[in-house]
Amino acid sequence: MSILIKNGRIITATDDYIADIFIEGETISAIGENLNKTADHEIDATGKFVFPGGIDPHVHLEMPFMGTYSSDSYETGTRAALYGGTTTVIDFILQTQGKSLKAALNEWQSRATGNAVGDYSFHMAVTDYNENVKPEIQQMVEEEGITSFKTFMAYKGALMVDDRQMFDLMSEVKKQGGMVTAHATNGDMIDLLVAKHRSEGKLSPLYHYLSQPEVTEAEASNRFAQMAGYTGCPAYIVHLTCEGALNAVREAGARNYQVFAETCIQYLILDASLYEKDFEGAKWVMSPPLREKKDQKAL
Repeated sequence: MSILIKNGRIITATDDYIADIFIEGETISAIGENLNKTADHEIDATGKFVFPGGIDPHVHLEMPFMGTYSSDSYETGTRAALYGGTTTVIDFILQTQGKSLKAALNEWQSRATGNAVGDYSFHMAVTDYNENVKPEIQQMVEEEGITSFKTFMAYKGALMVDDRQMFDLMSEVKKQGGMVTAHATNGDMIDLLVAKHRSEGKLSPLYHYLSQPEVTEAEASNRFAQMAGYTGCPAYIVHLTCEGALNAVREAGARNYQVFAETCIQYLILDASLYEKDFEGAKWVMSPPLREKKDQKAL
């Protein structure tokens, strides 16, 4: 099927202009003014913006976590994305400790194949890095096209890797031309604060926030950035929330380290005062938690 989009205002990463777009199948075959093309379907985009499809690099579809699953399936998640103009999502595969990366990939592919209605790709979350897993990094890059490898610096006993594993993984991923990403919070410190507050009977949503203070994210972000700089591995911090962590990325950039970061919409528009609403505050429990107004300003 062919589509001709007429007189749209085309917005790309570098340009902003009025033109026609001719699409054959899934390929844009021509862009220009007053294209002399006959199409199966014609759209008049006069007065409208025409954007490339968005790419969401951080989604969790049917993700198992703490005895439950994230609410969106590959069908509902990719369908919702398309309604918002996002045509590609990148989901996180979670390696099960004691099992291979390939086994995890097979599990996620079984959920996605035949169910997704938009384009998708994968990050591979490495939760048990060892000498058996090491050769799989090259296989993931060269045979599966997966070039980004997620790590967790929190959730000990389930997802967390230690610094030795992180350093070794970065060295191997650098060799294979990939990138390492991180949930950068200090898991040991957080676990200690959680245990302390629990022993004191402090169980309200506010103490979810107080168990993950800014220093836990700033310290881990700096540690991650420094290891990335030393190994030369491109690195990416996911859902960065606070000024202290952002400063770690800025300082890494000043040293010409390849350290990137993302944030999420909620950290730009909501703040930690919501945790003071007792049970209502439970709606806003997430990790890392919401931060302060000054962090919104910094982000």
